[in-house]
Amino acid sequence: MAIITVIGSGAMGSAMSVPARTNGHTVRLVGTMLDVDIINHAKETGYHTGLKRTLPSGIEYFQLEELETALTDVDLIISGVSSFGVKWFASEIMPRLPKNIPVLSITKGMLNQSDGYMISFPKYYEGLYPDMDFLAVGGPCTSYELVDLDNTCVGICGNNPVSLEFCKDLLATSYYHINLTTDIEGFEFAVALKNAYAMAVTLALGLSLKDGDVLHYNSQAALFGQSVREMRKLLIMFGYNGDNLEYGVGDLYVTVFGGRTRKIGTLLGMGHNLEYALNELSGITLESVVIAERTSKAVLTFIDSGRAKKEDYPLLLHVYNIIANNAPVDIPWSEF
Repeated sequence: MAIITVIGSGAMGSAMSVPARTNGHTVRLVGTMLDVDIINHAKETGYHTGLKRTLPSGIEYFQLEELETALTDVDLIISGVSSFGVKWFASEIMPRLPKNIPVLSITKGMLNQSDGYMISFPKYYEGLYPDMDFLAVGGPCTSYELVDLDNTCVGICGNNPVSLEFCKDLLATSYYHINLTTDIEGFEFAVALKNAYAMAVTLALGLSLKDGDVLHYNSQAALFGQSVREMRKLLIMFGYNGDNLEYGVGDLYVTVFGGRTRKIGTLLGMGHNLEYALNELSGITLESVVIAERTSKAVLTFIDSGRAKKEDYPLLLHVYNIIANNAPVDIPWSEF
């Protein structure tokens, strides 16, 4: 059996302990400076206050100052930080990690480059630490349902086929099904986009609630279809493999039905501005806003340089106008 250390005890980082424990591995869950109370409570009771679920027995819990102990004889490291913690993880945690151990990131998102292109977090890490082995997981999987052992199919991307197979052997279970790819950028971009477009689809939820208490599904489905169309165009525009679209679309579907992104999209659709929505969801990480802004800025750079057409991305740019300029929700149906 292996030793797996998860750094970051938020929802998904902690949920990754479930397939690991199903397979009998030793799991060490390390909290960041934001997770002190979560770790203390879980250490005493086994109950995760963020997930609102009891984690499997046998997990060992550590505070951040105990990181070195948690890394002793480790076989796999899982980075469980959100996109807001990526640069902190790179500067404060990476130098303390053993260089010969694979690092699997659960974080979805991309970083903008000056030329308009975007890079994934594994590529960002690799640029800083070229001698380390970085992988990432993504696909249609919510943390809550992973803890509940609901079946899902995810992907893991990385440069090293041996490390990919190693991660799959450690984490694949009868309910957590894993496919592998070496197309890091295409895969990561596809799964990152789901946050921006899930917020776009759930604008329809807010519009329904604004007009009454009956949810309409025609409008949601139409926005879902437009989202897939734009996601495919974005992958092609940035030169990525369109075969990875399935992971982003699957993740888009599950995100529309629950979680943080659904809530902010609904609030915006009801007519509230971004500031109000952020206040209502205080304390919740809103990666959907970040990826929507970053992707839109990249697209606008491409449009300005003549490498893209504005009419190809009416939904994304409308979402950007809402969150950047407090524009009212007015779905540009005729432009789809």
